[in-house]
Amino acid sequence: MTFNSLGFTRRTSAGNESLDGNKVRTLVAQHLKIDVTRVTDEAHFRDDLGVDWLDRLELMMLIEERFTGVEIADNDADQMEVVGDLIRYIENAR
Repeated sequence: MTFNSLGFTRRTSAGNESLDGNKVRTLVAQHLKIDVTRVTDEAHFRDDLGVDWLDRLELMMLIEERFTGVEIADNDADQMEVVGDLIRYIENAR
């Protein structure tokens, strides 16, 4: 299940979208100590990036610290399967 199926919509402003997306992808790569090229919108947190429950918790806390106004509820975090889900969530929360 992705956030698209939950009714979240993508911002249409290409400038903000790519800037935020790049920031998120870079932050994810740095946190996981992996190459940023592996962090695509379609990259599955568990299957492609090897994120376990602790990595996910730490990542969500880091996102909340770095992006003003973003608070990620546990239920929402559990539904984020791919990096694109996280990016769309942040865009909608801002």
